[in-house]
Amino acid sequence: MNKYAEITGWGKCLPPAVMTNDDLATFLDTSDEWIVSRTGISERRVSHVGTSKLATIAAKNALAAADLDPASIDLIIVGTCTPDEIIPNVASAVQRDIGAKDAAAFDLNAACSSFLYAMHMATQAIRTGAHQRVLLIGAERLTRILDWTKRESAVLFGDGAGAMVLQASDKETGLLASHISCDADARDVLSLDFGLSFDRFGFDGIMQFDFVGQEIFKRAVKGMNAAVENVFQQTGLTTDDIDALIPHQANKRLIDYLGKLCKVPSEKTVINIQKYGNTSSATLPIAFAEAADNGTIKPGDKIMSAVFGGGLTCGAGLIQWGERVTPKQDNQLQLEPGDKSALELIRPLHEQTAAAWRKREV
Repeated sequence: MNKYAEITGWGKCLPPAVMTNDDLATFLDTSDEWIVSRTGISERRVSHVGTSKLATIAAKNALAAADLDPASIDLIIVGTCTPDEIIPNVASAVQRDIGAKDAAAFDLNAACSSFLYAMHMATQAIRTGAHQRVLLIGAERLTRILDWTKRESAVLFGDGAGAMVLQASDKETGLLASHISCDADARDVLSLDFGLSFDRFGFDGIMQFDFVGQEIFKRAVKGMNAAVENVFQQTGLTTDDIDALIPHQANKRLIDYLGKLCKVPSEKTVINIQKYGNTSSATLPIAFAEAADNGTIKPGDKIMSAVFGGGLTCGAGLIQWGERVTPKQDNQLQLEPGDKSALELIRPLHEQTAAAWRKREV
C-alpha cells in the first residue's frame, strides 16, 4: 500500500479570446474602475469550444509534464458544473480523446470546490491501493450559462481548464491533509436554475442565476478559514511553515481577507484572478500550473489551498510539492483560435437574454 499521491504532472488550457472590462462596458452599465475596485478582475477568457475540449488540452499538458502514456492512467476525475451535456459525462470524452482506454471516468460537481474535492477523493483512492495513476481536471465554460444582463455576476466569471497527474509514491508528498465540508442550509444563496429545474418545456430562455454576494462572502471567509484551521490541527503545522497560499480565485477582496485570517503574507499568496476571473473548478489547477511553470513553486514547498463553492461546499488542503518543478516534456499545448472575438461570442447571449427578460415582464 502506498501512503502518498505525488503530483507528477500539471497543465492548463486558456481559451485565446480575451474579454476586457472595457468590452463589458459596451453592453453593461459598468466600467473598468468599478470592476477592478470590487473584484480585482481586469479580463477573462471566453471559449469557442465545449468544456470537454478545454479539459482535454489541459489533460494532455499534464500528461506531457509527467511524461506518461495516457494508457497508463487508471482513473479520470473531471470537476465541472458546466458539462457539454447532462449525459454522457465530460470525463468519458477526455478518456476517449487522450486514449486512456483503461481508465474509469466520472465528473464531480461541487462547483468552485470541485477540484479540491476531487484531489481529496483521488488521494484516498491511491492511499488505499485502489488506483495508481489518477488524472484530475477542473474545467468550465461558465460564459455560456451566465445571465449577461446582470452586472453583479456577469463580470466575475471566465472559461478555462487545468489538470494534474497524481501517482502512487512512497515519498512524503502530494496532498498530506485535507478537510472538505458543505454548508447546505445556505445552498440557495448561490444557484443556477435551468428554466424550471430542467423542464425543457418550461424553459423561457433565461438561466436563473442567483448570487447573493454579501452572504456568499461572509460564509466563504468563515468556511475557508475553518477548513484551513482544521488542516493545521491535523498536521501540527502553523502559518510559519507554509511557503505559499494558493486559494480559489473568486474575488481579490476575498483572497486578501483569507490571507489575513490565515496570517499568510501577501507575498506568499498566488493570485491570477486579474487575468482570468473566476473559472470555478478550474481556478485551482490553473493557478498551480502557472505557479509551477513560472518558478513560484519551489521543490519541497508546503502549499495551503482553500476553496468555496455552490452548495455551499468548502475545503482546504495542505500540499507538499515534490522535487521536480520542471515538466519532463513541453506542457504548453494551446487551443486553436476561433473565428470570433470574445465580444462577438458574448454579445448575442446578452441580446437573447435581454429579449427573454422583456418577454417575461410582458
